[in-house]
Amino acid sequence: MAKGDQNDFYARILALLPTGWFADNSPLLNSVLVAAARTLAWCHTLYRYAQKQTRISTATEGWLDMAAYDFFGDALQRPVGMTDDAFRKQTLNHLFRECGTRQAIISVLIEMTGNTPVLFEPQRPEDTVSYGGPALGYGKAGGYGSLLIPYQAFVVAYRPRGSGLPCIAGYHTSPSGYGTPSRGEYVSLDMFRGEVTDAQIYAAVAEVKPEGTIVWVRLQ
Repeated sequence: MAKGDQNDFYARILALLPTGWFADNSPLLNSVLVAAARTLAWCHTLYRYAQKQTRISTATEGWLDMAAYDFFGDALQRPVGMTDDAFRKQTLNHLFRECGTRQAIISVLIEMTGNTPVLFEPQRPEDTVSYGGPALGYGKAGGYGSLLIPYQAFVVAYRPRGSGLPCIAGYHTSPSGYGTPSRGEYVSLDMFRGEVTDAQIYAAVAEVKPEGTIVWVRLQ
């Protein structure tokens, strides 16, 4: 017997009845008490479920999607096939993540794609190194800096590597047997689950970049 289940409520109701009013073995009374206990147990289960949906850390299914929408609107949507735990982690990361810094852009792209991006700021000496100075970089590292393009950065982001579609061979390849593994089959984008789109990568960079800056993103 667990707290809040049918047996628990049955025992609680039975304990409230006056002693001596009913026989020890009363099928009619037991039926009434069981029906009441079953209803109360269902209400308790619904209460516990509703209580969980009031916090992101315990929300599930569509309630978790609603919580994410309340905070971020269309900027954060659950990819097809993503589990509650994975989407919960993503939502909390969006809620408490670093923003407005160079590292924020690096972190969000690593989280989304699993690859470390390359950032270049024309006015950042660590990126451009120097010409003829102590930190010589000409022909060895860095890139050409410029004071004519302030508050701008260039980002090379790498798309995540997809796992493809199992049991489906490439078109016009020898193991492609139509209708049998490995089979040949017409596929569509709807068959790829949980993939990160280019639009989501652009939106993520725009979300965490410093205000008043321009970040040019190239996808590879």
